[in-house]
Amino acid sequence: MKKLYIIFGALALLLLLQPILSVGSLAEPIEFAALDGFAQNPDDLDTSVSGAFDGLIKFYNFTGFANATSGNLIMILIGIIFIYLGIKYDYEPLLLIPIGAGVIIGNVPFVAGNQTGIYETGSVLNYLYFGVVKGIYPPLIFLGIGAMTDFSSLIANPKLMLLGAAAQIGVFATFIGALYLGFNLPEAGAIGIIGGADGPTAIFLSSKLANGVNVLADGTTVKNLIGPIAIAAYSYMALVPVIQPPLMRLLISKEDRKIRMKPPRAVSQKEKMIFPVVALLLTTFISPSALPLLGMLFFGNLLKESGRTERLADTARTKLIDIVTILLGVTVGASTQADIFITKDSLLIFGLGAVSFVIATMGGLLFAKFMNRFLKGDNKINPLIGAAGVSAVPDSARVVNAEALKSDPHNYLLMHAMAPNVSGVIGSAIAAGIILSFLS
Repeated sequence: MKKLYIIFGALALLLLLQPILSVGSLAEPIEFAALDGFAQNPDDLDTSVSGAFDGLIKFYNFTGFANATSGNLIMILIGIIFIYLGIKYDYEPLLLIPIGAGVIIGNVPFVAGNQTGIYETGSVLNYLYFGVVKGIYPPLIFLGIGAMTDFSSLIANPKLMLLGAAAQIGVFATFIGALYLGFNLPEAGAIGIIGGADGPTAIFLSSKLANGVNVLADGTTVKNLIGPIAIAAYSYMALVPVIQPPLMRLLISKEDRKIRMKPPRAVSQKEKMIFPVVALLLTTFISPSALPLLGMLFFGNLLKESGRTERLADTARTKLIDIVTILLGVTVGASTQADIFITKDSLLIFGLGAVSFVIATMGGLLFAKFMNRFLKGDNKINPLIGAAGVSAVPDSARVVNAEALKSDPHNYLLMHAMAPNVSGVIGSAIAAGIILSFLS
């Protein structure tokens, strides 16, 4: 009851002060004497009440309730689902929760022109989105990934790098599919990288090729597909535990799933220090356009392995990558404004993304079986690790390990699976650089 009195008191105060608040100019003196007859003049009272209701209506017109569309409500629901999946099922919570919150933020209805939305020049969200549009955030993410990655399993068994390369078939299959569905070359190239299952790489490439700014030779402006591509890439990364196990059981026999791989050899610290330098030179000479990604990846790893820059490595793999992940997740999520995101193109991109992820996983699994034809005895590899050739680090490796343990409770494949998994990160960045070189 007390709350009710407060509400009615506030409304009464608003009605009494309305004539004062609606004065045309603050510079003009307020004639308080005019208020003396306020209660005695019914016309003034009617005018005040009418003005108060007009003010309330104007206020309502500026609220989200008045400006909400069905698209906004659908996207807000999607944002809530992302948050739910991250919390309830632990599906990439460090990504889905910020993205889900960003989707909600980006779809709260507002009146245009007040520098509120992410696409309005001068708004705070627009400034933060600059790091996505200009491809600043992805290299910083790669720096953190490099500082937390141990390449020992790959150094010990370099032939497993082929599995990471084989999984990139999903990239080029999606590229062809996007062309078939009517996307132009730069747009198809940006969409294709979803097959690598690497969110930062997808954002980096789409910010260069499908940014809504570039103009083709025929005068056509490419579409802004950064939001749909990023959301699709991160969604399928989060759904690795759902998508990959059925494909593993479908393509790999129970006998093959039980194959035990010999322990990898010990890798010296000197090898670990030399690897990032050699890998940096080799990969960037092959694909110079991927330098921002691969350069930061191997630089981060050098910080980790040098033994002299532990403080820098710790900053890169904790505070820096956490801050960038927050900014990247929220801004990518906020870029999915309903009027821009809910389109036929977005649906096609999500469909292509699902197909590409399946093809990438199948490519890795089947190539692992093919490799076993040339390997004998304890040199054989468990074909399950081929599924880790996609770039979803380390979720794919964990899923491979869990699937192997279901067939043999003592068959631990995590360390072996990490080799193709980190190779997938490198492979998707190289593929992005090659696409960028040809299509930019």
